[in-house]
Amino acid sequence: MRYTHRHARLHEEEEKIVTSTVPPVRVAAVPAAHPYVIAVADPAHVRLLADPQPPGVPAGQWWPPQVLLPAWLKAHAADFDLVHVHFGIESYSPRELAETVETLSALGLPLVYTVHDLENPQLVSQDDHRASLAVLAAGADALITLTGTAADEVREIAHRAPTVIPHPTLLADAARPRGTASDVTRVGVHLRDLRPNIDGVGTTATLVRAVADLRAQGARVEAVVRMNERVRDAEAAASIDLLARDAEGVTVERGERLDDDALARWIADLDACLLPYRHGTQSGWAELCHDLAVPVVSTRVGHIAAQHPTDFHSFDVGEPVSLARAIVDATGPAWSAPGSTAREAEVEHRAVERRAELDAVRAAHVALYRRVIAAEAAA
Repeated sequence: MRYTHRHARLHEEEEKIVTSTVPPVRVAAVPAAHPYVIAVADPAHVRLLADPQPPGVPAGQWWPPQVLLPAWLKAHAADFDLVHVHFGIESYSPRELAETVETLSALGLPLVYTVHDLENPQLVSQDDHRASLAVLAAGADALITLTGTAADEVREIAHRAPTVIPHPTLLADAARPRGTASDVTRVGVHLRDLRPNIDGVGTTATLVRAVADLRAQGARVEAVVRMNERVRDAEAAASIDLLARDAEGVTVERGERLDDDALARWIADLDACLLPYRHGTQSGWAELCHDLAVPVVSTRVGHIAAQHPTDFHSFDVGEPVSLARAIVDATGPAWSAPGSTAREAEVEHRAVERRAELDAVRAAHVALYRRVIAAEAAA
């Protein structure tokens, strides 16, 4: 989907930002050091406060987020203009978050909440998360979602209309790998550390069957299943190894967590990237795949399909026919092979669009910040 179509709903946010003589907005973000949070903060107009170090945790760990503690807010109220919550609310109970909202209201400081996770990928039970989401959605001065379909769901929860600001590229001006040419179709799925929303066993079992079916039909297809060396569910990892052990055309990789550059190279070598989610809302991986012109094959959970619809191909866990069909569709006429001139041209084309999108996303955030600050001052 091209930039001009995807961002029709951003027109209200793309207002002219006040001149640089106006001081930047000081934002206490939760967290501040996350790549997404850094990306959406216009360095010319926004200053992110550093994440406060929680007591007794390793250096660089931002959770549990101190910014959400009433005592911290009261002690540092003069240091920021607003709080913007993105991630980490599972650190506190709904009641504790209600105290956060009440404290900010008493201090006369706005709260902005981007609803990244209607379902928390780190949790199995979602009851507390939904209760916490409802508290913040009701108490925030402004709500943001990344897709229109997520906004519809938030509207049902909070009876308020969020501002839709799409997920921008996180690559900025970084090099975008084009992949390595191959004479086979390569499908990859990265199960990471097997966190709760990753269906590693079900996805692998479905992939093994789908690859077998495609190869039986004469397709030159191979699949790779990657996991981190350290995983949260050793029993699931053992089952995944067993499923792939004698599967022709399917291999399992185990290794250290890939850094950002290595992950981009791994994805760029794929003809299609399989996402293994059992629940979730949006996906940063889908955004990286879009940057690298790698089509996504995914279960239809949350609102991933709304991020880049033309790149999205759905399947159902436990139904290998649906996965085989999705792989065929993903590598159809609009697809470009890794290492090809077509892939290189598409990656560069998207890079130009995404740079323009990043500017619009940053402008939309600054405009929203200025509005909530002005509204609070006028109250």
